[in-house]
Amino acid sequence: MFLDQPTQIKALLRCGKLINIGGRPVLVPKPQPATAREGRDAVKLGLAFAAIYIVWGSTYLAIRYAVETIPPLVTAGLRHSIAGTIMLTWAYWRGFRPKREHWLAGMVVGALFFLIGHGTLHWAEQYVGSGLAALLIATEPMFILVLAWLTGQQKISRISALGLALGVAGVALLTDAELSVKGSSLLGLLAVLVGSLSWSVGVVVAPRLNLPSDALGRTALPTLCGAAMLLVAAAVSGEFRATHWAGVSLRSWMGLAYLIVFGSVVAFTAYTWLLQRCPPALVATHTYANPVVAVLLGWLLAAEPLTVRVALASVAILGAIVLIRRGERAVGAKAPRAMVECDEAAVVRSAS
Repeated sequence: MFLDQPTQIKALLRCGKLINIGGRPVLVPKPQPATAREGRDAVKLGLAFAAIYIVWGSTYLAIRYAVETIPPLVTAGLRHSIAGTIMLTWAYWRGFRPKREHWLAGMVVGALFFLIGHGTLHWAEQYVGSGLAALLIATEPMFILVLAWLTGQQKISRISALGLALGVAGVALLTDAELSVKGSSLLGLLAVLVGSLSWSVGVVVAPRLNLPSDALGRTALPTLCGAAMLLVAAAVSGEFRATHWAGVSLRSWMGLAYLIVFGSVVAFTAYTWLLQRCPPALVATHTYANPVVAVLLGWLLAAEPLTVRVALASVAILGAIVLIRRGERAVGAKAPRAMVECDEAAVVRSAS
């Protein structure tokens, strides 16, 4: 059944308006209401922030599950090999071509970030809770501030000094509370702190190295270099010989898969997308959210203790991060490049 001409014209006008171009009527579509576009953008932003808040916070529990039946260096080596390969393939497809100096810089950063930083974290989570590990990793901004001060990149303001003191108190309270729990390991706690320090050193020295300017390539090369070192370390330490692949539990396989797919690929994509649309300071708020998510998930899903002392230590450490960042803005220092690298390094960290 055909509509008459007036009815057809009315139907067309509901979709846009007719204007004359060159003496001919042309239908110009109506602009989409701003509210609809904003609604879709709000949903995308919400999902992206959920990825860097919740997914990255949950990776600490995924590590704990993975290392239950897969040796820690093997776990870290496999996850970063696969994730790094995916990222480098993606970067190569986009036109990135790494140079020799890029690989050399990637080896330095990969050793600090992954061989030491993530190797110690994965090993330590055999002995300490995932929530505790996340809180101790949150000391990175404190280490970075001190290292930047020692290298003359930044001054420490009174606010930052107060933040450092508060952070040290939080770590002391946290470790004391953990050591009072049966089965806790002082060596495991120290290993996490060593990993945090190593990561912080990498953050400070990375801007001085000849890493690629391509953001994806800048992440992929250290990831792959670190993965190769982790696999060599796993072979030298005998972890590969000690791995009983038939005895690996489904929970460990799922933990490893979660780290690769969600911790690295999904969350990384969300992170880079957010950096293109939101202020870096807003994106960096995941620094505060990740430890909270890790502690709550460890308590809910892994029966990790959530005591008053742990809660107070959490508040102290997160408060320290807030004060340190405020102190940096007050000083107006140039070390923020190190802090920006720290926030960008969180891409790789979860990668932690």
